[in-house]
Amino acid sequence: MFHGGWWTFIRFDEERDRPRITWALLRRVWEYARPYQGRTLGLLLTIFAITGLSLVPPLLYRDLIDNAIPNRDITRINWLALGMIGIPLLNAAIGVGQRYLSATVGEGLIADLRNALFDHMQRMSLRFFTHAKTGELMSRLNNDVVGAQTALTSTFVNIISNIVLIVSTLAIMVSLEWRLTLLSVIIVPLFLIPTRRVGRILREVRRQSLDLNARMNALMHETLNINGALLVKLFGRQEDEMRRFRERSAAVARIGVKSALIGRWFFVGLGVVSAVGTAVVFWAGAYLVLQGEFTIGTIVAFGAYVTQLYGPLSSISNAHVEFATSMVSFERVFQVLDLPVEIQDKPDAVELTNVRGEVTFDDVSFSYTAGGDGGAAALGLNAGRDTGDGTSASFMPRISERQMALEHISFHIMPGELAALVGPSGAGKTTVTYLLPRLYDPTSGRICLDGYDLRDIRLSSLARAIGMVTQETFLFNDTLRANLLYARPDASQQELEEACKAANIHHYIVSLPKGYDTVVGERGYRLSGGEKQRIAIARVILKDPRILVLDEATSNLDSQSEALIQEALERIMKGRTSIVIAHRLSTILAADVILVLDQGRLVEQARGMNGKSAHELLLARDGLYASLYRTQFRDPAPTIPV
Repeated sequence: MFHGGWWTFIRFDEERDRPRITWALLRRVWEYARPYQGRTLGLLLTIFAITGLSLVPPLLYRDLIDNAIPNRDITRINWLALGMIGIPLLNAAIGVGQRYLSATVGEGLIADLRNALFDHMQRMSLRFFTHAKTGELMSRLNNDVVGAQTALTSTFVNIISNIVLIVSTLAIMVSLEWRLTLLSVIIVPLFLIPTRRVGRILREVRRQSLDLNARMNALMHETLNINGALLVKLFGRQEDEMRRFRERSAAVARIGVKSALIGRWFFVGLGVVSAVGTAVVFWAGAYLVLQGEFTIGTIVAFGAYVTQLYGPLSSISNAHVEFATSMVSFERVFQVLDLPVEIQDKPDAVELTNVRGEVTFDDVSFSYTAGGDGGAAALGLNAGRDTGDGTSASFMPRISERQMALEHISFHIMPGELAALVGPSGAGKTTVTYLLPRLYDPTSGRICLDGYDLRDIRLSSLARAIGMVTQETFLFNDTLRANLLYARPDASQQELEEACKAANIHHYIVSLPKGYDTVVGERGYRLSGGEKQRIAIARVILKDPRILVLDEATSNLDSQSEALIQEALERIMKGRTSIVIAHRLSTILAADVILVLDQGRLVEQARGMNGKSAHELLLARDGLYASLYRTQFRDPAPTIPV
């Protein structure tokens, strides 16, 4: 009846919510712990030492009561007193060493996990970042990594300590009095039943807490960066955002209170059970003392061991649930590490050295939805309004009702030619520029550089060969020098200045109080649009790529900035293959090839020949290009005099 009662209930509760710990997961965790196995062994030795020393004081109490005091042995009393002082001091010293080992293992593990996560995220495709919430990614790098570290340096250490303490304590208790030991063990089921059930609840609360913290982090990221803060202020939505943050902050607080109360009531219950068990042991022990079965010192020592037994016993009874709960963080970290890398090198990828700059699009079709969301949905990273803008807005794909962003695009650009991409908004021009540096791979067809399929070229050599200037320039919150050297860290000061002179920005930089060491602010917001654009051009000049991909960003600039940028662009395009999203007639007139896109299709294209420019040839066809020329590119009508 006893066995079929509480034990059956416990097994049923286990089966209903068995912690998902697999050998594969444990082996993977061990791979991260392996470099610290020497320190982990030292950690285990300190556990044995501390446990052994903690078992000595009750024996000193028994000797004091049973021998030293009755025999009036002052010397023995002095030695026992020194032992009662020395053992805690020695234990404390070993504890400091244990904490040092635990901290070095834990912090090293945090660094390794963060490095692995960051490295993997750096290899993820642009598709992943355009769908993921940056704040949630930050949560994986911070909260989940710390939780994973806790699983090894806290939970694991506690489990081992409790096992060693329970075994050692029971051994001594049996040697002192086996009947009282049996009586102490009988009440163990009163620990097991609530411990199992509460452990399951706490595991779920832990998951909820991580999710709620991630959502709060996402909101903080998108409203506290410069773009988010500017948008909030321009639309006067401060109160709304404060309300949203208070709601999420309150949710995090509520789950924290819930976790604390569950744990507190749980330990209150365990304390009551422990008090009952201790009282029963003392009651039975006192009866046996009166019967002359053993001494008063023995019952005092036994009572101390019982107190030491029940705490670890309650913890170890829920050890696998507690460990599974702490492993939730590892699971969340591994979720990210297991996401497939969409854009990566083939094992036999080619390293291009002397790039000529011949570009071919061969029946290329592309859909932003064909590749899903890069794995963001699998992590719950792409729901709601929380999408961060850690990626520049110019790198976000246009939302379109079309399934295909590009359909059956074919064209050829010879080395050194200037190709102008022309078309109405949403035609697919930006998508073409994303495919060339392999920010995405085509859904069908192929793109070739110097006759090589881009998928057969090493990403590093492709990045060296192609330079991009996007419509919205992104600058790190660092010095002008650091932002420029991002293109080529080994560039000299002279090369830096020559690049800036070519971009018509050097004179402005040297006029600043700190010159090239001026900090540009978050996303470069301390600079004007024209200044940021010229910094971006200087950065590309310093890189010295063979192929330029440009989204001319002069339409919203003042005339002086526009003139400076146009001059700089014309200078750097000479001798290079250039693909330009054209916003100005001057660029189109200079183009060797004009590609006209509409609704994802290449509807017109022309290459200058027989003394006629591509512009003239397309005008003669009187198609979409001619219509765009008449409405967008032609010189504006003269001002009507008043």
